[in-house]
Amino acid sequence: MFREMLAQDAALIQGQFDLVLGALDDLDVTRAMAYATQGGKRLRGFLVLESARLHEADAARAIWPATAIEALHAYSLVHDDLPCMDDDDLRRGRPTVHVKWDEGTAVLAGDALQTLAFELCTRTEVGGAEIRAELALTLAKASGAQGMVLGQALDIAAETAATPLTLGEISHLQAGKTGALIEWSACAGARLAQADPAPLRQYAQALGLAFQIADDILDVEGDAEKAGKRLQKDADAGKATFVSLLGLEAAKTRAADLVDQACAALDGYGTSAETLKDAARFVIARDS
Repeated sequence: MFREMLAQDAALIQGQFDLVLGALDDLDVTRAMAYATQGGKRLRGFLVLESARLHEADAARAIWPATAIEALHAYSLVHDDLPCMDDDDLRRGRPTVHVKWDEGTAVLAGDALQTLAFELCTRTEVGGAEIRAELALTLAKASGAQGMVLGQALDIAAETAATPLTLGEISHLQAGKTGALIEWSACAGARLAQADPAPLRQYAQALGLAFQIADDILDVEGDAEKAGKRLQKDADAGKATFVSLLGLEAAKTRAADLVDQACAALDGYGTSAETLKDAARFVIARDS
């Protein structure tokens, strides 16, 4: 049931991208934007839509921030793949944007997707001015120097650090790089309904860390073809990861404990939160 819901929401988001991007001029940069937003699990957008359902917020409103977070996530991947960053030539089983086009197009496509995210969050269809402002403000914090960009900067600094990061330092890094956007996504439904996002924030913080630990595990024992990207990059670079610090089995145990914490944070919602609990279980069972 969960995988069906995930696929259905991914299709809804793709339809919204087709609508929004189809209205733009037909240029390399807009074609690159469309290319970058295709495929993937769309877990962040799913969390927006499902948290909106949990609070009985209209899907016609929620689809805008759901598409927004996927646009912002796509921008982060396009820039992360650039030669000046992680220098990857494969993403989701296809050539990365700068490989398919060029570096200039990739930079501009990423820039445009980032700004598109804020445009989509502030559409009048989303709700009143206070709701739209709150979504935009919190997305700015989650994606910038207090969130994702901070995490990416710490990750780059770790590559040349004299000593490997500690477990606490890696947790702080990943809370920004991966966790901040997951947290924003899970809280978006509560913000649409002007409800208390605290339980969903607790859920998302545990979920985001479990997601990253699962990524580190996949990097060690995953299948590159299923993952659609190059694996074992961190090990090759000598970077500390949850697996290198905890060991493979202890990392798996830690991820499972975090999933239990995420599910417990939703107990107050009763059976209405089962799909979100399934999402938490999914993040440590996935193969990509």
